[in-house]
Amino acid sequence: MKNSKQCIVFLLFSFILPLVLADLRVGFYSATCPTAESIVRQVVAKRFGTDKSIAAALLRMHFHDCLVRGCDASILIDSTKQKQSEKDAGPNDTVRGFDLIDEVKKALELACPQKVSCADIITLATRDAVALSNGPSYMVPTGRRDGLVSNPDEVNLPGPQLSVSEAFEFFKAKGLTLNEMVTLLGAHSIGVAHCSFFQDRLSFFQGTNGPDPTMNRTLVSKLNKICGAANNVNPDPTAFLDQGTSFTLDNQFYKQIQSRNGVMQIDQELALDSSTRGIVAGFASNQNGFFSQSFANAMVRLSRVEVLVGTAGEIRRNCRVFNGKVTPSPTIPIPIPIPSPKPSPSPSPAVGKKNGQQKGGSSKNSKKKNGPVKKVKKPKAPKIKKGKKPKSPPKKRGGGGGKILNLIRF
Repeated sequence: MKNSKQCIVFLLFSFILPLVLADLRVGFYSATCPTAESIVRQVVAKRFGTDKSIAAALLRMHFHDCLVRGCDASILIDSTKQKQSEKDAGPNDTVRGFDLIDEVKKALELACPQKVSCADIITLATRDAVALSNGPSYMVPTGRRDGLVSNPDEVNLPGPQLSVSEAFEFFKAKGLTLNEMVTLLGAHSIGVAHCSFFQDRLSFFQGTNGPDPTMNRTLVSKLNKICGAANNVNPDPTAFLDQGTSFTLDNQFYKQIQSRNGVMQIDQELALDSSTRGIVAGFASNQNGFFSQSFANAMVRLSRVEVLVGTAGEIRRNCRVFNGKVTPSPTIPIPIPIPSPKPSPSPSPAVGKKNGQQKGGSSKNSKKKNGPVKKVKKPKAPKIKKGKKPKSPPKKRGGGGGKILNLIRF
């Protein structure tokens, strides 16, 4: 009887232990690759020294990766002649920073081959870029695995013309709260947006003869000059989303949208919608004790969305390609519950209205017309004269499609 009880305990322990180990945790690589996080930090710091805009690029990459199939580095996969990847989806047209991820991966593979996932590299690099931009420093759990699927048709991200309630539906579907959505959009404190994403607010707004009445007239004039400078070399100019501290991740973004200086429509809506106005006011009034801590918490929560852990997925040798020569079958992720956030001092969420979203799909599509199948008699092989080769049939060429505009560039 005693032996049978011990056997049951052993079996339960054997079953539970892998589930415990198959979770994200701070210091996941402390035994397998102890220098992992310092290697990532060094490479990011070196790039930031020459290009401060890399922080905005990494934030955008992280956001676009986690909201499609979860944080699994599926956005890093290159397209092939046979199969296109998320990189070819319209909203990802101008996502950049892939070369930095390659540089980090190369350094990590030299230090500890095939130990650190590309998904963790994106998460850690973004965390370090945030700190370098005078944003909060925070610890982030690691242990993510890399995904085995990258499909451009699955890229469906919230666009800049959505209402607060419509945008929140995207975040809510990923287990994030309204407060966290407002917090994460604070990443617009750094980065730029193309004129094509806000030019409708500058004139003939929603069928009127004038600009968006919720935009400060001085900002309207400033943006008209920027967008009016479009030419063949730069057909779609960009404007800073934060008109003051453009390379510093701070709460100035919230102060500006309170003054009707939001460049993107969704940004300005945050300060006007009754469900988010109080959250914006709280962030605008308190940089360190409120926004900074909230931003750190929201980034950690974002990094836990639908992750692969344990034996799911893989650890890629090259972040741009799957390990196998043949793409493996999709792996069902082990569900990792996102911890419930601490109660926020902000008002409880409500909802509002409007439209617009960024759908994926390949930005280079080709279509073939198929007619009815006809039974054709097999022709006799032609006689070939000596010294002459038979003519090869002409090769078929596929058509190409236009690119879909990308989402906001952070």
